[in-house]
Amino acid sequence: MTFNEAMAAHAPAWVVIWTNILPLGAVVLPLTLAFWKSTRLTALLSVFASAISIGGIMFLYQQLGYVKLLGLAHIIAWTPFAIHLALKMRAPSVPRAPRIIMGVIFATIMVSLVFDYVDAIRYIVGDRTPLAVAAL
Repeated sequence: MTFNEAMAAHAPAWVVIWTNILPLGAVVLPLTLAFWKSTRLTALLSVFASAISIGGIMFLYQQLGYVKLLGLAHIIAWTPFAIHLALKMRAPSVPRAPRIIMGVIFATIMVSLVFDYVDAIRYIVGDRTPLAVAAL
């Protein structure tokens, strides 16, 4: 079973909806920051963080299956990126429009990270029930 098949078959509807919205707020929207010189590095860091997240999730899925620990990839990549965003939004050199964009990106990532941290903690303390069982 592929990751997308596992999501479609076993994830609650709200998770499927969220995983369709998440790429817009965490991958596509950050690319708009490349239009401003003061936020080009942030745009590049978003691409890097997203690549680590996606690659990490796919790696964890191949190793462990569809388990609560998949969000660990987001935690590793997006926690430092969220910190960067929080600091960058306060920089006086950043114009208003990219500040607003970064605020939306930050909110999107933080919502995801809340779920990811909760799931990772649950996994670490012993809740290792697979969210989906691979086809035999």
